[in-house]
Amino acid sequence: MPGLARNARDFESLAPFMAEGRRVIVAEFRGRGESAYAKDPMTYVPLTYVQDVVALLDEMEIERFATVGTSLGGLVSMLLAATQPGRIVGAVLNDVGPELETAGLERIRDYIGAGGSQPTWVYAARAYSELNRAVYPHYDIHDWLRITKRTHRLTPEGRIVADYDKQIAAPLRLPGGEGGIDLWPAYQALGDIPVLILRGALSDILSGAAAKKMVAKLPNAKLAEIPGVGHAPTMDEGDARAAIGAWIADLPAA
Repeated sequence: MPGLARNARDFESLAPFMAEGRRVIVAEFRGRGESAYAKDPMTYVPLTYVQDVVALLDEMEIERFATVGTSLGGLVSMLLAATQPGRIVGAVLNDVGPELETAGLERIRDYIGAGGSQPTWVYAARAYSELNRAVYPHYDIHDWLRITKRTHRLTPEGRIVADYDKQIAAPLRLPGGEGGIDLWPAYQALGDIPVLILRGALSDILSGAAAKKMVAKLPNAKLAEIPGVGHAPTMDEGDARAAIGAWIADLPAA
């Protein structure tokens, strides 16, 4: 499950890696990528995404499953653990947890839903790099083109735009929405299943202290810090891929 402004294309490399000998489903939240936009923008909230995922799993007759969630996708994983006890057998939480840094959240609020269109992919990649250079400081133009093509789309008019409904930002701007809820109970609902916490070493969303606290709270939680990236690792990094491979080996047999 992808992050707030992301879509299924984030997993174009990871999904085949994970699919060897197992079924992998890449969920795309409403308002992103190929999913329909919501009629009511106030449904762009985590609990609605949880309901959507449960409906998908039930329709596909999937009773037990492991989750890999980046940012928002990780929050949905924790809420699934709290609301669907016994169904999750393992979870990867990619640069997210029950404690989130205010500075990072404000950065996301500032850019989500903003921005216009670009005439070419190169222009779009340059604009995207200006927003995210601190996240991936070692990227070159080829890296930026790759990630821009994951996160943007070509309109019928020939312009390049971000591939999500800009109204996903509406709930974030409601007065009083800054404090959120206490997510520690949802995190602890993961219990004794294998949990992998990935943290970008430069992350402004998940602090090192919060990640270590997460490891201490659950018996089978492990932490892997991914050097040289912020929020969030793409999970194509060698260190991330190795950690995910080890996590898969810890999962119960189907």
